[in-house]
Amino acid sequence: MTKKTKRAIFILIFSEFLVCLGISLVIPVMPFIKNELHLTATDMGIMNSLFAFAQFVASPIIGRLSDRIGRKPVLTAGLLLFMVSEVLFALTNRLMVFNISRLIGGLAAAMVVPTAMALAADITTKHQRARVIGWLSAAFSGGLILGPGIGGILAGISYKTPFWAAGALGLVSAIVLISLLPSDAETKKTMAEVDDPIAEPSAHPMSRAFWTVPIIILFTMILVSSFGLQGFESIYSIYVNEVFHFSLSNIALVLTLNGLISLFLQVAMFDTLVSRWGERRVIRACFFLAAICVVWITQAHGKIAVMIATLIIFSSFDLLRPAITTLLTKASESNQGLINGLNMSLTSIGNIVGPIMSGMLLDMNPHYPYLVVAGFLIVSYLMAFLLKRPEAMQSVE
Repeated sequence: MTKKTKRAIFILIFSEFLVCLGISLVIPVMPFIKNELHLTATDMGIMNSLFAFAQFVASPIIGRLSDRIGRKPVLTAGLLLFMVSEVLFALTNRLMVFNISRLIGGLAAAMVVPTAMALAADITTKHQRARVIGWLSAAFSGGLILGPGIGGILAGISYKTPFWAAGALGLVSAIVLISLLPSDAETKKTMAEVDDPIAEPSAHPMSRAFWTVPIIILFTMILVSSFGLQGFESIYSIYVNEVFHFSLSNIALVLTLNGLISLFLQVAMFDTLVSRWGERRVIRACFFLAAICVVWITQAHGKIAVMIATLIIFSSFDLLRPAITTLLTKASESNQGLINGLNMSLTSIGNIVGPIMSGMLLDMNPHYPYLVVAGFLIVSYLMAFLLKRPEAMQSVE
């Protein structure tokens, strides 16, 4: 890997981390926006889901656009739109403008995340690609995990501070990308030097051979895990603020601890857990622990108990996603593009539905959203017992 390629990959990793950070910065300040503007939990749920909706709609269109006009212009435009989104959020106190800001942020994410993945694939060999895509995935997860904690710390100055900081970083990143990222002509030259065999086309998603029972179960779990995480996380700060009277510093502490624990589990412990237990046991344990602790929060009487349960829930979700994805890749070696595309689409659907559902239920009763999430997690835990061993799932080929 050349020095220029390494530099390009570093820029891509930072860009993806930054955009994913922006997705989750809003979480710790939601109760304060809600109280200051006298909004409902449903309003806040819709505000959260608009980001995922814009990303879901725009991603396939942007993918084709980057193939046509090049990766660098799309990435640059995405980072500039990210800056606009964050600055707009910092400037306004109107719900409609907050919603417009989140839509612009979702469009920015659709321009940066898949385009960064595509460019990384363009400039790496097949041998290097898995490692580089892994780094980009870690940046994606790291941004989502650390965003709430960083947002909570910066919000100690003012609840608008996280968005001013993110906007400034977006502008700096766009300038760095314009200055240092190789041009599309240079990228094409690099692609010509990458000597990989052309992959065989993937199976059509409607083919009967693709949709086996294990594949259906795993995709259902992807949907439930993203729905459950967003259903839990999107209203978490509002819930603990209203029910347990958490302050901004309490919320920041929990989310910062969660970020540190989650990164440790994903980077240092995930391979060990999978090697020792296997993906199926990890999935079952995570669904079980998440369901029990979600119910525990609704019955808790003190802040310490809520904090412990919260950390277990977030840690379970952070292990669930890679465990399910790993099992999916083993289920069908020749359909990786199709699997990853469907994986992202189902994640976006869960990210759209989860916040809206939780917001509406929270307006009825504070505990309803978490009891519904717990019910879905329990059903998924039972479904996990239907999964076969990875080597028995190769019938999909």
